[in-house]
Amino acid sequence: MPYPPKLESIISLFGGLSDPEKRETLISYAEQSCFQEPKPNEKFDLEDVRKDQECTDTVAVYLRVDEEGNAHFRVTLGPQVQTLTRSMSSILCKGLDGITPREVLEVPADFVPKVVGAELVRVRSQTVYYLLTRMKGVAKVWLQQQQRSGDPVTGDSSPE
Repeated sequence: MPYPPKLESIISLFGGLSDPEKRETLISYAEQSCFQEPKPNEKFDLEDVRKDQECTDTVAVYLRVDEEGNAHFRVTLGPQVQTLTRSMSSILCKGLDGITPREVLEVPADFVPKVVGAELVRVRSQTVYYLLTRMKGVAKVWLQQQQRSGDPVTGDSSPE
């Protein structure tokens, strides 16, 4: 499967950078992570808030699926969450925005080394894949709920 267009654009950006430039760009994405937090009064279809063993602090992943069936993620990160996880929250929220939950599940993880560089993947392997795994988990739960309700897009089991 090709990458979603927004994610492909981010991958292309990183593809042309040296390792030191990648690290600087990752720091820039980390600094933008606060913009990926839920907005006041924003409603979500699923909220997954927890502190996993492989993470230094609480991470909350929020999913909203719009009327067209497109996914929109938000992420809240605890103060102890590391820079690389903050970077990935920005990259994934932007890169996966507007695709369907099923497409989220199909996104291959092989883009991660292209973005963060082979050295960081080797040293921080759990960290770099953590948020993608969480987002895929939320998308999978949403899809399962929709299948049980009878409507794979809206979850509305009543006839129109």
